[in-house]
Order: sequence, then structure tokens, then C-alpha cells
Amino acid sequence: MDHSEIEKISKALADETRLRIFEAISASEHMTCGEIVSMRGVTPATVSHHLKILSEAGLIVCRREGQFVFSRAVPETVAAYSQALAKLARGPKKARRR
Repeated sequence: MDHSEIEKISKALADETRLRIFEAISASEHMTCGEIVSMRGVTPATVSHHLKILSEAGLIVCRREGQFVFSRAVPETVAAYSQALAKLARGPKKARRR
């Protein structure tokens, strides 16, 4: 995972509303926009905006079935993000002296 992907995910999760939406989606198999709207008390347009940002960051995937859009979390993205952050925290590897 490169720095731009790390930054995109970090920005997506930095917003309190998006973080709560992501937590809710992650806690279930999938959620519809209507379920998210009723949970958070925000407008459908706002939910749609947040879902777009989460989707562009690769944190969720959305699929349409008729008039419903189902969103589910992508745990592989979270795992890769966690590994990338751990790697950053370790810092650059120093050259070994012999």
C-alpha cells in the first residue's frame, strides 16, 4: 500500500460520521442506505456522500439490487492499512554495518 492510499483511508476515517457509518457497516453483513440514514439521523444525500468517500478509499463496496444499494466492509483493506501503518511506525530500515 502506497502513501496516497494510506492518506485516502486516513482521511476517510478521520470524519466522525464516516467512522460511525463504517463501524456500523463492519458490524453487519451489509447495510442499505436507508438503514444508515435511520441509524445516524442524517439525510440520504449526506449518507450517499459519505458512502462514496468510503468506497473510493476501498473500505466498503456497494452493490445495487433494484432500488436498494447494499454496502459491505472490505476487511482486506483494513488489514493492509493496519500493516502499512505498522510499517510506517517502525521507521525506515537502517543499513547494517559489518
